[in-house]
Amino acid sequence: MPLTRTEATFTPPIIAARRWLDGVTFPPDRPLVNVSQAAPVAPPPPELRRVMADVALHDDNAHLYGPDLGLPELRAEIAAQWSAHYGGQIGAGQVAITSGCNQAFAAAISALTGEGDEVIIPTPWYFNHKMWLDMSGVKAVPLATGADMLPSAKDAAALITSRTRAIALVSPNNPAGVEYPATLVRAFYDLCRDRGIKLILDETYRDFDAREGAVHDLFTDPDWANTLIDLYSFSKAYRLTGHRVGAMIASTSLIGEVEKFIDSVTICPNQIAQHAALWGMRNLSAWLASERAEILDRRAAIVEGFPRLAAKGWKLLGLGAYFAYVEHPFAKGSDALARDLVREAGVLLLPATMFVPEGDASGQRQLRIAFANLDRAGIGVMFDRLEALPI
Repeated sequence: MPLTRTEATFTPPIIAARRWLDGVTFPPDRPLVNVSQAAPVAPPPPELRRVMADVALHDDNAHLYGPDLGLPELRAEIAAQWSAHYGGQIGAGQVAITSGCNQAFAAAISALTGEGDEVIIPTPWYFNHKMWLDMSGVKAVPLATGADMLPSAKDAAALITSRTRAIALVSPNNPAGVEYPATLVRAFYDLCRDRGIKLILDETYRDFDAREGAVHDLFTDPDWANTLIDLYSFSKAYRLTGHRVGAMIASTSLIGEVEKFIDSVTICPNQIAQHAALWGMRNLSAWLASERAEILDRRAAIVEGFPRLAAKGWKLLGLGAYFAYVEHPFAKGSDALARDLVREAGVLLLPATMFVPEGDASGQRQLRIAFANLDRAGIGVMFDRLEALPI
């Protein structure tokens, strides 16, 4: 029998990695260092939780179905802030609120593709993007990146066929961490515009980009909506991971198609989460700036500490936002190494085999470290344990 939609793809990597912890105990003086998942482990700030509690207690409408495409006030706020930040013109009707950024991607793919269509994604890829393409009957066409972990628009052009519907980029990148230069993003945009396909740009980690101001100029094109689909997540910015709220900025016609998807899946985004996102956008800019500064300091700690591993043959391939992407010096492959690190070093991280096509040799040499949940001291402990491993 043919595979079902879900059988067509792999086990979620985070779930698979957590199973490596089964039967393993970590003494109090040597707790697990978990750098497997890029998600805040702290709750939202107290003032935001008070807002959410107040909405839950006093806004009866927050417990009912809301508009499929989200609260009008939140859509308008995103349109206004994106227009100001990127120097473009975005209307509230070009914004959809989704149940997390993953749903925004899923909705975009559903609106753009039919059975057997193709979407180009750079490798290493964000595994949930690959999983959704698999489950949608859409061919994920891998685009290899260079030694700097950056994809090439020229290489992508050679992969476009009559079935290609989009190229999907993530910047700052998950899993490689790298921040795509404005010229690179523009080159992909121009390619997609000229070839009549869409550019899906996932900016989940944009609030933690090391660069100041707008990191691309795509919205300055008056015709941006003909080509660009921009995705965003409130999970990282305001620690709302458990409340599932994201956004899509696209043409009004595509938003109309996305409305069908949302109505058939969640009916509407989480109401309380939307009020939290709206209040956060209006009131937490200073707090978010401090969160960004902390993440950038942790990134700096990776740079400062990595020479200890470099001396033993490790290589730092990519770094930014929440992630460090590294090459290890061991004879064993990364999938076996990642499992062994749980018992031998008390470190849980993901092998690159989870981010590349089967048979891609780079997968056995590389690892992803999601460092954002470690403070400087925790990063130091991680370096201590990895440095102590016998080569």
